[in-house]
Formats: sequence, C-alpha cells, structure tokens
Amino acid sequence: MGSVGAPVSRRRAGRPPRGLLSRDLITDAALALIASQGYEGLTMSALAQRLRVAPSALYNHAESKQEVLRWVEDEVMAKVDFSAFAAAPWDEAVRAWAWSYRGVFAAHAPLISVIAILPVTGAPETLAMYEAVTKGFLDAGWPADRIIPAIVALESFIFGSAFDVAAPEDIFESGSLGPDYPLFTAAVRRRGGSQADSADAAFTIGLEALITGLKVQVAG
Repeated sequence: MGSVGAPVSRRRAGRPPRGLLSRDLITDAALALIASQGYEGLTMSALAQRLRVAPSALYNHAESKQEVLRWVEDEVMAKVDFSAFAAAPWDEAVRAWAWSYRGVFAAHAPLISVIAILPVTGAPETLAMYEAVTKGFLDAGWPADRIIPAIVALESFIFGSAFDVAAPEDIFESGSLGPDYPLFTAAVRRRGGSQADSADAAFTIGLEALITGLKVQVAG
C-alpha cells in the first residue's frame, strides 16, 4: 500500500506537458507531416496526433492551420541564402540566390504549391529575404514598379525547376513509341547523365537566359 498523503500528480504516458509545446516543435512536426503525407495530410488534428497532444493544447499555441503554415513558410525561407545581394554584382547575386532557393525547395517539394500562393503577412524571415532582394534590385538601377514582376518571374522558374529535381529518371522515355518520334527520342538519349544532371543543366540554361533577358530589359 502507498503512504497516506496528497496524491501524486502523474502525466499520461506519451503526452508532453503543455509547456513543452513551442513554435519550433509544431513547425518541425508540420514539416515532417507534409513530407510524409503531403499538404493534404496536414490538419490540426493530425498535427496534434503527431505531437501526442490534445487538439486543444495545440490550439493554445497556434490559432489555426494558416498560422502553422506561416511558421512553416518562415522556417523554409530562412534556409534560402540571399546574402550575395549585400555586396555582389546584381547578376551574381541573382544567380547565387536562385541556386540556393531551388536547392531548398527541391528538398521540400510538397510545400511548393502551398508557399507559392501563401501571403507573406506575419512571416518575418520571408519578408527579410524579399527586402534584401528588393534592395539588390534597386541598387542595380531597377525601377521600383518592375521589381516584383521580375522576382515573380524568377520564382516561377525556380519553383518549377525544384519540381524537376525530383522527376523520375525515365520521365522523357518514349518507350515503344520511340520510332514514331525519332527526333525527340534521339535528343533524350543524347542528353546524357542522370535526371539530377539533366535538371541542373536545364536550370543553368533557364537561369542564365532569365538573367540575360532581365539585364536587357532594365538597360532598355
């Protein structure tokens, strides 16, 4: 028999105390959930289950799924290196930023369709990136009214290229229909290397074309 006295408060196994929940823990769990189940799998109830807490405890820290997505956006965007805009020439800065940006989102491809249309309100890391990029454009002589369209054009290409990194090796294989489309089939066979090599080559060609075209536009 136990000793007489005040009952000992015991925490239910597997449930962390409310105080252990934090923005970082919630964000990491959300990223893991999206990576394993896709964006559709991210619900507040599924997130609470992954964190092993009651949904009510989760809502004490995050008001909504939208707020969690803003945290996820900031967590991912914080990995993008935009430091070159502080000192490097504009084209070098764009090149370094774009390669970093693409690398980050190639590792988080399920998030692209979400973050590409997610408002930046309440996302300081994301806004810090855009502030530095905008300053880099202004310092290079870009008119203010053309900066955001140029950034969006670059991001559209970057996001599409991030998807390309994860494309299957046989994405362009024409199979038994090859003889019917000989020019395309021959071009696919001549590209050489792996899909990752091909994705890098395509990104290089596209990015350089964009940089060259944008430089012509701002000079015009």
